[in-house]
Amino acid sequence: MEENNMTELTENKPNETLGEELMHSNNLNPETSIPEVQNEPSSVNSSSSTVNTGMTIEDGHNIIKSLFHNINSTLIGQKEIVEMTLTCLFAGGHLLIEGVPGLGKTLLVRAIAKSFDGAFSRIQFTPDLMPSDVTGHAMFDQKSEKFRIRKGPAFTNLLLADEINRAPAKTQSSLLEVMQEKHITIEGKSHAVSNPFMVLATQNPLEQEGTYPLPEAELDRFLMNILIDYPAVDDEISLVKRITTDTIDDSNLMGELKAVTSAKTIMQLQKLASSIRVDDSIFEYAVRLISATREWSGVQMGASPRASIAIIRAAKALALVRGSQFVTPDEIKAVALAVLRHRIVLSAELEIEGISVKQVIADLLAQIPAPRQ
Repeated sequence: MEENNMTELTENKPNETLGEELMHSNNLNPETSIPEVQNEPSSVNSSSSTVNTGMTIEDGHNIIKSLFHNINSTLIGQKEIVEMTLTCLFAGGHLLIEGVPGLGKTLLVRAIAKSFDGAFSRIQFTPDLMPSDVTGHAMFDQKSEKFRIRKGPAFTNLLLADEINRAPAKTQSSLLEVMQEKHITIEGKSHAVSNPFMVLATQNPLEQEGTYPLPEAELDRFLMNILIDYPAVDDEISLVKRITTDTIDDSNLMGELKAVTSAKTIMQLQKLASSIRVDDSIFEYAVRLISATREWSGVQMGASPRASIAIIRAAKALALVRGSQFVTPDEIKAVALAVLRHRIVLSAELEIEGISVKQVIADLLAQIPAPRQ
């Protein structure tokens, strides 16, 4: 029996930590209430450069710079990827990462988690993976003669869902609730996950045999979708030198990494990002850009209003990452590809012609007029 991974069900004791026990009756009576953990309400003034934490944009930008440099010291040659990943984190979203094996996707997630001393879990998705392997399940403890909740790896800060398209739809869908609500329902009772919480899922864009394409409903839950490419030759030389000099494996990379902030500060930065100012003309530009995907020639399915919300949230977070107090059209354009790549379905005609989603989004950005700054 793994005591540190299990919790008893209870009516009296709140679920405050990941290993805390919750007392319950012996038969898991569905009428018995299990206390839910509610997130503290946040108070954010969208017209101000500070939030109730007293942190300024400049303060936040300095913390982000230290995070950025800390992660880049480990993940060499992927500065744009790190910028987009931090943008997604501060926007409070989830990230879908595409790329061939060996480009550092797992290293990226571990480096972020260690940089703010957060919890990290990794799930290797396989065809035989069950939903309970992700979220957890109830089990009977013969020693105590009570049912216990064995919490799954989804109870963490950063969850890496490796090769998510290797698992069938029922297992993929087990992430839908926690991605949207930040709660997990086990035996009819809701349990809150820790804050901050972020799912980073990976899939190989080249290998399709034995995979299960993600349903559109789940794809839409990811705020952004980024593609990790090969590093430049000079960066790869630096990486190889660092890993192969006086070491026999790459474990030293993580050993040298230190926490430069805390999980509480990450949540403060998320609140600060939500306070970044957005002019009405930027709102209009973002919505026009998204709505144009629904009528664009060769686009079978355009982006939903959730994409309009996502592009504004991502642009706000990117503005904070770059140290700006307001969103400009440049931020909208910078996040457009990551926000829209997985939300647009091209017609068969365009795919036969070899036209990619990236080209379509580039055409949209070129033809939809941006407001003057």
